[in-house]
Amino acid sequence: VEFDFAASGFSMVIVDTGGNHADLNDDYTALEHEMKEVARSFGGQVLREFSAEKVLQNLAFLRTRVNDRAILRALHFYADDQRVVDQVASLQNNDFQEFLRLIIDSGNSSWMLCQNCYSHKNSELKGITIALAATENVLKGKGAWRVHGGGFAGTIQAFVPNDLLADYVREMNAVFGDMACTELMIRPAGAIRLAKTLSGGPRLEN
Repeated sequence: VEFDFAASGFSMVIVDTGGNHADLNDDYTALEHEMKEVARSFGGQVLREFSAEKVLQNLAFLRTRVNDRAILRALHFYADDQRVVDQVASLQNNDFQEFLRLIIDSGNSSWMLCQNCYSHKNSELKGITIALAATENVLKGKGAWRVHGGGFAGTIQAFVPNDLLADYVREMNAVFGDMACTELMIRPAGAIRLAKTLSGGPRLEN
């Protein structure tokens, strides 16, 4: 998507909460396994073969076939796939506030439905959720925040108003250690391909 993030007045910051990924294979595997269990309950293989409405209309049936978390994760799958489409549209329409709202919606869904903001095997350690709560407190309704990557441990992403950037970085570093924050630059061009010209030099193609 071509969008000038630098002109938005926000910076994207990745915050490393210091979590350890060494013992999370079971958590990541369960995400795929549980969603496919819902699909198999309907005689299919993957969720895209069915609709969110089919899941919602058959909750009682599904609860006799799979655990509740699998159903919640299936609902997250449907809604978050649609959110990606809506996020693209918001950027194409230059509606950055709608983009931020969708980021928050996605993050809340990850926390409540997908449940990948901490590992249930070690539920006392909640670095990601601490970071999300601290971010919300600093930004106070401005910007957006959500778990980053596969979750369970590691990082969050935040879109921070530039006038709050220094305060935000200071607060996060105070909690998670110096250099916890990395400010990313997002180029305005969408996906490009490098191609050779007849003269042998590179040429950029959108």
